[in-house]
Amino acid sequence: MNTTKNRSNWGMALASWGPRFLPFADAASDDLPLSRLLRLSLFQISVGMAMVMLVGTLNRVMIVELKVSATLVSFMVALPLLVAPLRTLIGFRSDNHRSQLGWRRVPYIWMGSLLQFGGFSIMPFALLVLAGAGQASQAPAWVGQLGAAGAFLLVGLGMHTVQTAGLALATDLAPPERQPQVVGLMYVMQLIGMIGSALVLGYLLHDYSPGQLIRVVQAVAVTTLVLNVVALWKQEPRSRLRKPGTPVEHSFAQAWQLFCQGPNTLRRLLAVGLGTMAFTMEDVLLEPYGGEILHMSVSSTTLLSATLALGGLLGFAWASRVLGRGGDAYRMSGWGAWVGLPAFVCVIASGPLAMPALFVLGIFMIGLGGGLFAHGTLTATMQLAPPGQIGLAMGAWGAVQATAAGVGMAAGGLVRDGVALISDPVMGYSAVYAIEILLLGMTLWAMGPLLRSATPTVRPPGNSA
Repeated sequence: MNTTKNRSNWGMALASWGPRFLPFADAASDDLPLSRLLRLSLFQISVGMAMVMLVGTLNRVMIVELKVSATLVSFMVALPLLVAPLRTLIGFRSDNHRSQLGWRRVPYIWMGSLLQFGGFSIMPFALLVLAGAGQASQAPAWVGQLGAAGAFLLVGLGMHTVQTAGLALATDLAPPERQPQVVGLMYVMQLIGMIGSALVLGYLLHDYSPGQLIRVVQAVAVTTLVLNVVALWKQEPRSRLRKPGTPVEHSFAQAWQLFCQGPNTLRRLLAVGLGTMAFTMEDVLLEPYGGEILHMSVSSTTLLSATLALGGLLGFAWASRVLGRGGDAYRMSGWGAWVGLPAFVCVIASGPLAMPALFVLGIFMIGLGGGLFAHGTLTATMQLAPPGQIGLAMGAWGAVQATAAGVGMAAGGLVRDGVALISDPVMGYSAVYAIEILLLGMTLWAMGPLLRSATPTVRPPGNSA
């Protein structure tokens, strides 16, 4: 009897400790328990895995093992950015989808999953043809180029569709007071997916061969489909109000005009674009800077990505905790920009001072500031979305964020190479980091009226239906 009582006391103690010490445990609610929320977040794992495959693993394999020109690889990797602006339309369509089953988000997540699956299924064969490997050397060059471009576009379109509709579904299911914690959990799961898949894929492709490439990429295709199906299972409630033939209240043009009439909408999107570009221009330059300027070893520079991700995880956790207690989302975004300013100063100073530790500290602070900024801007977008336009608001935020990130990374490489040609490598890197400091200053300027405005009011329950 005493043993049973002690076990019960231990169980109650652990349950009470969970929300206090476990990250994002307080994101759960009576209608959305933690187990269901974690299962829903699996779609972010698949998105993180796709991002690692496109930007990291396949980027390296195409250049090093397949001997494809870096210019062509850069073009292929940038192709998914072409569909990023479509996230606004995807979000709107998921808000207003009509079907016999009464779902609006699930069909788009399912279609996006199939696009990802199809892209990954044909991708390894397209890349081998592109590289002219084996019998593919007899094929015309345009066949491999067209096949690879199609595969990258399919994966990119699928990834953007899944994430836009998935985040909108998570917002629909979460009570308004829990939405900041839910947003944080979703993006932490994406970071976990990126870190975990990078480690696993790197291990599986350590001994490269064309056959191993085919097996690994097609395993990613199957894993993507399985994760997304498990994430979707019995998540979205069906509604008779969404049967075919039910009139749609607004066209896309009318809905976009209504969205833009919200308080400071365009200024918010401008701040998102400037801040995202400020935090992403250095993404492709951190490891080269550590190796070329600070003479860090390959193993040391490899850990820089983990340091950046750790800062981002802490940023999301901190923002979720503060915003969950009623903190102002704009102010949180401003804190992120302010953290970024000394971060880039540390990175610039680490070269002339020959201090790798200062460089690592700067990278950690970049991740921290980026996490605070992204969480704050997305939460503000959710809270201020007009009734019935959660998908459109999520799509607009995602379109601006993804496009700005792509433009920022491309511009960072161009600026670094251009300045280095007329000066030296240190000045090339420093010029990029100085531009990022300027962009953060412009972000704070754009957010000035937002920070002075009243705290956004939380939408009342039921508006997302």
